[in-house]
Amino acid sequence: MSPLPHPARRPFAATAAALAVLLATACGTTEAPAGADGSSAAAKPSGPVTITDERGTVHLPAPATRIVSLEWGLTENLLALGVQPIGAAEVKDYNAYDKVAPLPESTPDVGTRAEPSTDAIIALHPDLVVTTTDLPDNVIGQIAGKVPVLALRGSDAADPIGYLRHTVTTLAEATGTRQQGGKILAGLDASLAAGKDKLAKAGKAGAPFTMADGYATSGTVTVRMYTPGSFLGGIAKELGLAGQWTGGGDKDYGLASTDVEGLTKITDPDTTFLYLANDSEGDVFEQDLAQNAVWKQLPFVKAGHVHRIPDGIWMFGGTKAASAYVDAVVDALT
Repeated sequence: MSPLPHPARRPFAATAAALAVLLATACGTTEAPAGADGSSAAAKPSGPVTITDERGTVHLPAPATRIVSLEWGLTENLLALGVQPIGAAEVKDYNAYDKVAPLPESTPDVGTRAEPSTDAIIALHPDLVVTTTDLPDNVIGQIAGKVPVLALRGSDAADPIGYLRHTVTTLAEATGTRQQGGKILAGLDASLAAGKDKLAKAGKAGAPFTMADGYATSGTVTVRMYTPGSFLGGIAKELGLAGQWTGGGDKDYGLASTDVEGLTKITDPDTTFLYLANDSEGDVFEQDLAQNAVWKQLPFVKAGHVHRIPDGIWMFGGTKAASAYVDAVVDALT
């Protein structure tokens, strides 16, 4: 299961050009050329679709149109592809934590990401359910006995941005939105290139950087560090920043836990310390650590290089969260 302790925060490589080639040849179908007004000259591709996920092969009689999403990162990517889920897990909390791709509040809620309701899912008559392998195998199997299930990893610390591309590619294949998939990945590439250029022009190329969030339990603060293997750490690496916390992350999400004393390992006063918080949970860096003697003596704290990024950027999200994070990083460092 996921390493994340909070229910709301549980997270459940090719280039864009390569994606376009891959998707154009996938499943034996192609999209018709655009009309003179730039719109598609034909409906979405039809016919059987075969997809490989983390569990094996998924066969669909046609591209899926009625989809239930059980993980927020997948929900965000579906919305970016122009696919409106007919049901989703934890709709209200999704909209609190992922503001870059809002989900209509009227979307039927099928339970929590950790414990979705099979009955609620089946009642919606979906032709595909998408989830991550954070969901236990027996639960996935129970749902798959009723409706096709596409199961992907929440991320891959070995190549988080590459796996994001793979996720978008796979969802685009499953939903017949290959053209849009290519567009949003090209948009991500453009966002990364623009962010890197802005940092360079501001003299921040290769700047020391770290990313974290935190929570308090019985007065004890735990700080979660986003290594270069995390989704957000991977974006920062693409921007050319020098991550100051490089080890100890888990194999999926690239997160490493420490305490305030552990932060003393970050000694460069030029380090920018970015962090995530949410008003619904509080801000441990502003509240719990405000008077902590160790925290106040950290070089980056004394230098005033601590920044909270805007709320609503899901830390395990998709292309829209990635682009929003690029903007937040550039704003904080420049």
